[in-house]
Amino acid sequence: MNPARIPDLVTSLFRIVLGLLFALHGASSLFGVFGGNRGSGEAIAVGTWPGWYAAVIQLAGGLLVLSGLATRVSALVCSGSMAYAYFTVHQPDGLLPMNNGGERAALFCWCFLLIAALGPGRWSVDHMLTRRRASVPEPAVAS
Repeated sequence: MNPARIPDLVTSLFRIVLGLLFALHGASSLFGVFGGNRGSGEAIAVGTWPGWYAAVIQLAGGLLVLSGLATRVSALVCSGSMAYAYFTVHQPDGLLPMNNGGERAALFCWCFLLIAALGPGRWSVDHMLTRRRASVPEPAVAS
């Protein structure tokens, strides 16, 4: 393997794993699967603020980031939702993430911000669509 391609490969793998973990977290909260909402085994009631909306962002945003479709925008929305979660849910219980239980929110926030800045990498739907658009010739315009 060409050593110059390793950073792009790692970026893509990081994005895929991050999106999968986030989508599973959202599915857990929305549908009560994988232990459900905070391990209770139950789904969040539809429309409950902010939990249900956060879970929708987690599932949809996680799947978009996982596939690499609209990656930068999706990752930015996911990052913002985790920043909101950290400052409204966790930070009032203590200044540091180790003291307030906000490690996951802080890590997800910064990881998604990294993906928003770096982009989706080579193994993504975004990259495939960009390549396809670049290879399609423009139709001739008659004057």
